[in-house]
Amino acid sequence: MDDYLLRVWSREAGVRGLICLTTNLVNEGVRRHQALPTAAAALGRALTGGALIGGLLKVAQRVAVKFEGNGPLKKMIVESDSNGVVRGYVQEPLVDLPQTAQGHDVVGAIGVAGLLTVVKDVGLRDLPQSVIPLATSTIDGDLTAYLEQSEQITSMVQVGSIVDETGYTTIAGGILLQAMPPRGADVVQLLRECLQEMPPIEVMLASGQTPEQVAKQLFGELAYVELEKRPLIFQCSCSRARSEKALLSLGRAEIELLLEEGEAVIDCHFCHERYVFDRDDLEILLGEMSD
Repeated sequence: MDDYLLRVWSREAGVRGLICLTTNLVNEGVRRHQALPTAAAALGRALTGGALIGGLLKVAQRVAVKFEGNGPLKKMIVESDSNGVVRGYVQEPLVDLPQTAQGHDVVGAIGVAGLLTVVKDVGLRDLPQSVIPLATSTIDGDLTAYLEQSEQITSMVQVGSIVDETGYTTIAGGILLQAMPPRGADVVQLLRECLQEMPPIEVMLASGQTPEQVAKQLFGELAYVELEKRPLIFQCSCSRARSEKALLSLGRAEIELLLEEGEAVIDCHFCHERYVFDRDDLEILLGEMSD
């Protein structure tokens, strides 16, 4: 099944909900970074969380979310936009810790002390930024804390995935519930309690349920409407043209040093796409520069 995000709205309750399926985009991110199981589980949750936060954006807006703890993963950065395009990376993808009773030890991999940073591009000169301490190091608990502390909106986030012993993700998805002021806070709390009685989102999706069926089960008798079904994809904005601009920004002297070395290689952090510039390429770039 293709990845997508479903947006629903309950006018009666004053609550909006986002439910997403992210298996394919998570596996694309894991494949590109060759992440081992624990790192794959953490990256998968982060990418799913990023897709959910991106679902709150208005047209042409972007958001970057950074998880940086004292665990062996060091940091993860995810970017998403209002069109459902997501990309992200984990600094140390070869982390694989012994599993706990709860499954892959994402908390141990991220670390119990650290910061969550959220930066939004909403078209202003200055980018709004929020920085809070990691609340749980579970990804969803941290995103819930961000929405409630920084956005001041009663919210609930749940993300999850099932990762096998090779790092392959068999299913991944998430839920975001948010009260729409001045109503909805009490209902979000009731839905949170309802969700705690339901199987985790990854288990529901793995059983064959769709985001639409999850929404129906979650909202129960509360009336709601489906507003949008948005495709989700892992896609990077890097390109050879952007890499050329990055090289040109280094200046003539630096490019001449690279020419002496024989080539320049730019490796994108987000997708691991490699752009190789040989001697001929570097000489062309030098020719484009003015003294």
